[in-house]
Amino acid sequence: MLTKYCKYNKYCKILHMSSLLKKKNDFRLGAAIRRIRRQRKLTQLQLSNSLGISTSYLNLIENNRRNVTGKILVSFAKEFNVELSELAAENNSSLLNDLMEVFSDVIFDTNYLKNHDVQDLVSSNPEVARAIIRLYDLYKTDELRDKSQEKDLSKNKTRSLPNISAETISDLLQKNSNYFPSLEDKANEILNKIKSIGSGNIFSDLKNYLSSSHKIRVATLPPEAKHSTVRFYDPIAKTLVLSDRLPQASITFLIAQQIGLISADNEINSILKDNEINDIESIKLGRAALASYLAAAILMPYESFLEQAKIAKYDIEVLEHRFQTSFEQVCHRLTTLHKPGNRGIPFHLMRVDIAGNISKRFSSSGITIPRYSGACPRLNIYSAFTTPGKVKVQISEMPDGEKYFCLARAFSKRGGSFSTPESYYSIGLGCGLSEAKDMIYSENILLDAIKNAVPVGISCRTCPRTDCSQRAFPPNDRALIFDENIRGISSYVTPI
Repeated sequence: MLTKYCKYNKYCKILHMSSLLKKKNDFRLGAAIRRIRRQRKLTQLQLSNSLGISTSYLNLIENNRRNVTGKILVSFAKEFNVELSELAAENNSSLLNDLMEVFSDVIFDTNYLKNHDVQDLVSSNPEVARAIIRLYDLYKTDELRDKSQEKDLSKNKTRSLPNISAETISDLLQKNSNYFPSLEDKANEILNKIKSIGSGNIFSDLKNYLSSSHKIRVATLPPEAKHSTVRFYDPIAKTLVLSDRLPQASITFLIAQQIGLISADNEINSILKDNEINDIESIKLGRAALASYLAAAILMPYESFLEQAKIAKYDIEVLEHRFQTSFEQVCHRLTTLHKPGNRGIPFHLMRVDIAGNISKRFSSSGITIPRYSGACPRLNIYSAFTTPGKVKVQISEMPDGEKYFCLARAFSKRGGSFSTPESYYSIGLGCGLSEAKDMIYSENILLDAIKNAVPVGISCRTCPRTDCSQRAFPPNDRALIFDENIRGISSYVTPI
């Protein structure tokens, strides 16, 4: 049976990867199989029958108690038309880094944990690793709440702090490779209805659809309203009120998002339930995030968007104009193109503010983005602030030798009036170096030239590089050696 499939290259690659996984034991594929099974809404019995194995054996595989054989991998890939990249999407490099960040906390200073100890835990028990991260998230939230309450004791006031819902939803997107087939199908269904009655102007068509299908009218927020309110939906009056201070692309997107919240209610709730999102705040945030996903799918339909992206060589500004969207909206949509059999480049995305805080993060490229701390200052997402509006490119080399092609652009968001301060952000989008040739941004760049690669890390505390002049903290995996008589390029690394 294996010989039969080996004539197809992609199945040979799967077999090859399977052998590598056995040798390296870097990660297991059980979680990926479980994720794809749930996406297809299959029971373990149904999948086990398709693969020709027992339900109990499949259960052991999904819980990482048995390795996945090459034969099972081939059968699974053929049955569900999944590519090697999707099976490897559960590569736990991001999970590993998150856990390393957790153990870099001073509360673990006496435990003497080594990198390989953490790697062993992630490899053998990823769910336990996620549980530890969840527990640490709760600990940090309580720590911040306690500090806040101490500050407010004199005022007899208790401040409520944001919980970890944002990270919960970020993990949801990462777990599903930021691709939701049911929402793509729903977006196509809505688009077909709009096309049958529409005028071709997406803004007017969305307003008319919202009115005709859901009896919801769109109104403009009066000028005297608080500038902090940009959107308000009144379910009683069935009115969606939007600020006229928003750019047109944002207004159109918010209308599409409202359509998503109403039209895709069942699909959104099903995704949250399948991914075990149970607490109220995470459900609310998850509904908004998934409605935004559907809005992007309406404004940038999967098939036509991917086709145009390939034609334009992923020129983001070209795609902005063709789909009447914003730079950030296009970047987000580019991270969702993971349809089996018709995929785009696997991208990573990061958004930071001018203080370095990471407000959005997702990775399909393989690069790891910090969970708790700022990213490496050598990344061009930070230097982009020096040339706002201009796309900067960089070949970034991680400590493990992996290289990524990264582009970044800084921009500001006006408040809509002279008295409203601007907000400054930078968007970073990137992919593995091997995919960079398909992007217009790599033209005239020698991708293989060693001199063009910028050595970067994940974050200072977890980065092993000792020759970095921008190191802000000492590395966690070694003792701090400080000699007042010797100064290297960093205060935290003494030359030997």
